[in-house]
Amino acid sequence: MGILNTKRLADMSAQSAEFLQRQPYPYAGLQGVIEDEAFDRLCAELPAQTLFQQEFGKKRAYGQKSHDRYALQYNPRLDAQLSPTWREFIGELHGEAYREFWRRTFGLKPGERFVLSMHWHHAPSGASVSPHTDARRKIGSHIFYFNTPQDWDPAWGGQTVVLDDGGKYPAHTVPPEGALKPVAQSDILGNRSFIFKRTEHSWHAVNPIACPPDRLRKVFIVVANYVNAQVLWRRLRGKDPDGYPM
Repeated sequence: MGILNTKRLADMSAQSAEFLQRQPYPYAGLQGVIEDEAFDRLCAELPAQTLFQQEFGKKRAYGQKSHDRYALQYNPRLDAQLSPTWREFIGELHGEAYREFWRRTFGLKPGERFVLSMHWHHAPSGASVSPHTDARRKIGSHIFYFNTPQDWDPAWGGQTVVLDDGGKYPAHTVPPEGALKPVAQSDILGNRSFIFKRTEHSWHAVNPIACPPDRLRKVFIVVANYVNAQVLWRRLRGKDPDGYPM
């Protein structure tokens, strides 16, 4: 048995029309995209915390508040330090079935090129992910949640929140406090993941995290990127689409 439940992925792709018409922008919560037994192993075998870099109080463009977390960007050099289960999972994410999920669900054209980037984010109590839209090179994101009922209480926060700006605020600005209306939030326990399509108004954030000091919100995010001038330039400089060394 593989890691990904390809039937669940195909079922989601079959609902592409409904997904793409959702307002204020396309988003969906998914359950069981990873086989349950494999999910348990992935949770137990997350990369060592010593591999992560601290990203706290980092200045963001446009005056937006910092996004605070421990971060680990995937590149193939990391494979030797990952468990066999994680290597298999990442291999399947680079496989044709998962790429077809992206192509069909997000309505990409048959010959349209895209490249995936991946990273782990672990966030402690008090960490902030303020409202923002993503870079224009991004097609969308698939957020996998790797907390379990044994190590996380939903009352501690950490859910991804869909925000509606009413079409008023351009991407990469700072809307006034209270201007963005929460319309949905993700479920984060029980082998859940969450997808959304990047648009000029795909505002989103993370619910404030208030967990015990020995706990972390744990996610693994797959981002699909257009192969545009920025991505090609970064590749020429030996960097991935997110600007990290390859």
